[in-house]
Amino acid sequence: MAKVMLFGEPMALFIAEDYAFLKDAETFKRALAGAELNVCIGLNRLEHTPVYITKLGEKDPFGEYIYEGLKKEGMDLSGISFDPEHFTGFMLKSKAKSGDPEIFYFRRNTAASNLSPKDIDRISFEGVSHVHITGIPCALSNSCRLATLRLIERAKENQIYISFDPNLRPSLWENEAVMVNTLNDIACRCDMVMPGVSEGKALTGFGSPEEIADYYLSRGVSDVVVKLGPEGAFVKNAELTRTISPFPVGKIVDTVGGGDGFAVGVISGRIEGLSLEEAVMRGNIIGALQLTVSGDNEGLPNRKILNKMVSTLTLNEC
Repeated sequence: MAKVMLFGEPMALFIAEDYAFLKDAETFKRALAGAELNVCIGLNRLEHTPVYITKLGEKDPFGEYIYEGLKKEGMDLSGISFDPEHFTGFMLKSKAKSGDPEIFYFRRNTAASNLSPKDIDRISFEGVSHVHITGIPCALSNSCRLATLRLIERAKENQIYISFDPNLRPSLWENEAVMVNTLNDIACRCDMVMPGVSEGKALTGFGSPEEIADYYLSRGVSDVVVKLGPEGAFVKNAELTRTISPFPVGKIVDTVGGGDGFAVGVISGRIEGLSLEEAVMRGNIIGALQLTVSGDNEGLPNRKILNKMVSTLTLNEC
């Protein structure tokens, strides 16, 4: 299957086991977290080969936990390096009965935030057919921003298709203007942009999915997919303009990771030769499955489960 390259920060995740504010939570369950890491795990479960470029703290317990977790998943570990001077980040997440959970990050000056263009240059791009980027790493530090740009540059040198999920984290940025300018600059260097509708409005100033899509298409992006949450997704390129209906989801347990599951579906569909419509339909399916679990990636399906879900739908039904 295909090799996909990703770049980002993994973290140890501690999920509260009781319904309470984080300050009041007594017990937590440990898991793996990180937007790009979630996409890696999802692609790996679909039998693709994600190459995850990141840094972990050397001989710190969270770094060892993440490394062993990825090893158990059967992931390609060649993109991982270790930093003897900085620790691995971690995060806390509340258990919510409805809506988004409370999240608190411990990620200032972590090992991954010290990634640089040198870490990109040491990686082989041989056999890579897709590069996926999010807006999170470039919010962590200037060196990560430069590394993001270097990753895009090397992907273009190797004629590799690039997808971009803005994944807005306003609290990590110096200010809104820097966030908007940086992320739009990155977006317009990529082939596909996948914002949520609220993210698209924050970045472009436009409120409708088609206006958001037109903003990026007019600036050289080939494909735009605007995530509409419970209403599905809007897709547009030079040949296509269409809204793809959502996959019916059961009880929503946790909204975190749904967008990463969506990215897994779109990326895997594209590299397997599906049409953009079919790839987005797959994204809707995997995103919906992820919403039914409490962890950030436990709901991402293997090939057998995905095929079972796909068999319940046809593109015409969506």
